[in-house]
Amino acid sequence: MMRLQDGEPVGPELAEIRRSAAEFADWLRVEGRGDEGIAHDAFQESVEATLLGAVVRAEPLPGPADLGVDPELFLLGLGDLSGELRRLILGRLNAGDLPSADRLLGLMETLYRTLMRFDTTRAIVALKPKQDTARALLERTRGEVTMAHLLARASLPSSPGTV
Repeated sequence: MMRLQDGEPVGPELAEIRRSAAEFADWLRVEGRGDEGIAHDAFQESVEATLLGAVVRAEPLPGPADLGVDPELFLLGLGDLSGELRRLILGRLNAGDLPSADRLLGLMETLYRTLMRFDTTRAIVALKPKQDTARALLERTRGEVTMAHLLARASLPSSPGTV
């Protein structure tokens, strides 16, 4: 997975991940017929890393065509992004940056709604566990962001006449 340095993605590493994934996808299409199954994990990780880089840079998320991967692999990588978003949110909470945590939580909720649009019983069997994990991470993270807001309010000095 892509390393973060001071909370930011390392640019050259992210560019290398995208370049290598595109080259690997081209190789699979031309010479690697029959070996696609072994490449799935690598493509999922490259999708996750690229999406995380876009989130941290506040850029639009690229789609499967932008990354040169099949939609199924894109969705599996997208499903893994929930854990990375949770880590970013917890980091923002630790730094006392509630507005950024709220913004990322909104993105996490959108990601979850997007993942749930797919009927995994017929479409992508491997997506169901990622949907379940995304739901659990979202609920736990939402609770932690709510608690941070409550604690922030409790630590504010009361104005006269308020209880």
